[in-house]
Amino acid sequence: MSDKRECSNVTAVILAGGVGSRLRPAVSDRPKVLAEVNGRPYLEHLFDQLLGTGIDHTVICTGHLAQMVQEACGPNYRSMKLSYSQEFTPMGTGGALRLARPFIMSNTVLVMNGDSYCTANLKTFQESHDDQGISASILLTEVEDTSRYGRVHFNDQSRVIRFDEKGTHSGHGWINAGIYFFELGLLESIPEGRAISLECELFPSWIEQGIYGFCSEGSFLDIGTPESYAEAESFFSTLRTGARTG
Repeated sequence: MSDKRECSNVTAVILAGGVGSRLRPAVSDRPKVLAEVNGRPYLEHLFDQLLGTGIDHTVICTGHLAQMVQEACGPNYRSMKLSYSQEFTPMGTGGALRLARPFIMSNTVLVMNGDSYCTANLKTFQESHDDQGISASILLTEVEDTSRYGRVHFNDQSRVIRFDEKGTHSGHGWINAGIYFFELGLLESIPEGRAISLECELFPSWIEQGIYGFCSEGSFLDIGTPESYAEAESFFSTLRTGARTG
């Protein structure tokens, strides 16, 4: 497929406002999105992925230690423009996304959690979303134990039929990788001015409208705990090695 339909026509939004209480034993002096991985703030690894996909404008949803994030990242990352949407009281992932609406300049929006990473091909993910003409797509990835993340169930047409909460099931399965494509109209349906969770409140309520999963074979990392954060250096080192040999 032609690169004419690359993600340069999409605004990306990174959800980066969390307190990161579980990570504090390892990272206590900064927000977790600025936790150092291979000598760089974790956010920069996400920025590199977005640049490689063709994104030229990213909105960062900040909350906890918001000023530190803005000072660390500035108005641009290489050729990519950065904007900041700051919550002054905790708004949840859905509330933070709705608050960022004035900064979003595209009809299709790429949303990413600021504390996880998946090596999926985001251009292919967007093509799947566009081709199906749907309002919400969730990137899914397989893990050996879903108990920490919750589990996503979907039918033969990739339509999501159920979300299981964390701790409900263990063992191998598909999880939400924290990367989404939403159409602007769906985003604008999120209630304004109050805290609301994408994962716990909005996704279950959107199932009847249709949420579709995009299954990826990409490697997945979540730095939300000291144990998983300790794996981040080798994770990104392996990615760099694979890029050089590939």
